[in-house]
Amino acid sequence: MKTQKLFSRDFTMVVIGQIISLLGNAVLRFALPLYLLNETRSAALFGVVSACSFIPMIILSPSGGIVADRVNKRNIMVVLDFCTAAIALIYTLLVGKIDLTALTIATLILLYGIQGAYSPSVQASIPALVSDEQLIPANSVITLVNSLSSLIGPVIGGAVFGFWGIKPVLEMGIICFFASAVMEIFIHIPFEKKQNSKGILATVKGTWRTA
Repeated sequence: MKTQKLFSRDFTMVVIGQIISLLGNAVLRFALPLYLLNETRSAALFGVVSACSFIPMIILSPSGGIVADRVNKRNIMVVLDFCTAAIALIYTLLVGKIDLTALTIATLILLYGIQGAYSPSVQASIPALVSDEQLIPANSVITLVNSLSSLIGPVIGGAVFGFWGIKPVLEMGIICFFASAVMEIFIHIPFEKKQNSKGILATVKGTWRTA
């Protein structure tokens, strides 16, 4: 019996999309607080903003898997990448025009929330893209990309911001996230809608009550 290869077209595109999304998200999440620190010279404000931004990721990470189990994973990835591109564009247009602290806090909250929802969607798509024999290697690839993005993202974000400022970071993010979303439109992830008497919100609430 012929073994299905791990890096099929759809799985490869998912991995590429994950690299762009998680790496780009990590770059923005590191560079924006750094930009705020550079502009305000307040280490205390930098710490408060960074700490507050983690809240949505903590909340959405458990819920993201539930949503991904009931909604087409491809659509979730596409929407989240388009949203991230829009967030970077809005930040670019509003910076210098409204309060920088409020703008940065709102942007970081959205970025962390998107990361908390994106990763479960990718992980939930793996069983539909690879055979049972390739499930462990595929999950290892996804986990490796996730870990490397968290490590390399701040390095890239700090270097680009240090040499050229915040504008190239934002422009790079807009282009990469938009390109990733367009690419993900062409991914085929088998999806069968589950029949459930409870809605998504009710299921999420029930999960938090029993946690």
